[in-house]
Amino acid sequence: MKFSKASALALMLPAATARHILKEETDNTNSTVVIGAHQDSINLFLPSILAAPGADDDGSGSMTILEVFRVFLGVKDVLKGKSENTIEFHWYSAEEGGLLGSQAIFSQYEKDDRDVKAMLQQDMTGFVQRTIDAGRPESVGVITDYVNTGLTDFIKKVIVEYCDIPYVETKCGYACSDHASASKAGYPSAFVIESSFEDSDNHIHSTDDLIKYLSFDHMLQHAKMTLGLVYELGFTDFAALEHKSDGVVFDDL
Repeated sequence: MKFSKASALALMLPAATARHILKEETDNTNSTVVIGAHQDSINLFLPSILAAPGADDDGSGSMTILEVFRVFLGVKDVLKGKSENTIEFHWYSAEEGGLLGSQAIFSQYEKDDRDVKAMLQQDMTGFVQRTIDAGRPESVGVITDYVNTGLTDFIKKVIVEYCDIPYVETKCGYACSDHASASKAGYPSAFVIESSFEDSDNHIHSTDDLIKYLSFDHMLQHAKMTLGLVYELGFTDFAALEHKSDGVVFDDL
């Protein structure tokens, strides 16, 4: 599979052959669950001159899903190829340039008739100071606009079950990260962020998007949520659910 942008993918399919990136092959299923983050950053003031460290946007999301990937590889049932579905971790390029990396991937998936059951984007997972300063509880921000409602509602259940903090519903106002590329290709997608949108990191897209402003404890909550979601969906028999519920699968999870 070739893409025009330098995005990175790690694939885990229910079977047993390791490749350069982990890719285990089987005939069990073509159903896929995707976890994504973007690996690029930008300085919006002087893009061609000033640095764009991108610690939160989106270094935090990229590292959150990398940690989930590491932990998930230690699950015995995963190593034995017992998951029902293919699980893919994506690190997209050129999100800041217009979702270019994820568009290249999901447009190809659409052409190849890939069966993506769910896609979750993690974009900014580490900044909580504005939430705390405002006297609001530390929360996982669940975006409710330009997303799949059923998948988003299921993610709320996962947060309640797996996290030590609550969720807060919030809106971005537009299709503001790589999940939009999955939606455009016809796949159910969702997006979580570090807080309500108004309390999110005000250092991004500048030289000041630095690691000193991040909370690794908060990133851990995002990792717990993501690991829970990957496990729940990775071991879901979507074919049986679709038969039972006339295609509306997330309501029955």
